Amino acid sequence: MSDAFDRLWTPHRMAYIQGQDKPTDGSEGSCPFCRAPGLPDDEGLVVARGETVYAVLNLYPYNSGHLMICPYRHVSDFAELGPDEVAEVGAFTQRAIHALRSVSGAQGFNVGMNLGAVAGAGIAAHLHLHVVPRWGGDTNFMPVVGQTKVLPQLLTETRALVSAAWPRGEVDQAR
Repeated sequence: MSDAFDRLWTPHRMAYIQGQDKPTDGSEGSCPFCRAPGLPDDEGLVVARGETVYAVLNLYPYNSGHLMICPYRHVSDFAELGPDEVAEVGAFTQRAIHALRSVSGAQGFNVGMNLGAVAGAGIAAHLHLHVVPRWGGDTNFMPVVGQTKVLPQLLTETRALVSAAWPRGEVDQAR
């Protein structure tokens, strides 16, 4: 190309854009959040496991350390969770914030759920709560102008660091 722009190639993002591993029918059999806990932790990017929920790194993160808290049960709505699941989602969210602060020095967090496709859920059939670490100035020209995120660490390295810093509770299991 003969313009004055530099290029930062991120071909791994094309899989996300094209919907790779995104369930098309909402069934458990095609759900990556049902599949991840059945894999070895490093392969599934699982950070920590509880009795009813687990923490997993986002394969297509907004920022380094972006993880999600997911119930093991294939359920789409927060209102469908039982009391034990709700309590463990809350406890895991606290542990995620603690671990991410510990390993990355995050200055803030975005925490939330997109319930339903119209609310922006990429995988609406399986509830997941996002925990996204933030730093001053982390939204710079790259995502705004270049629609590209620069992640300074491989996901497997991030998973190992966050998993090692994860505060262990009575129900947490390491694999």
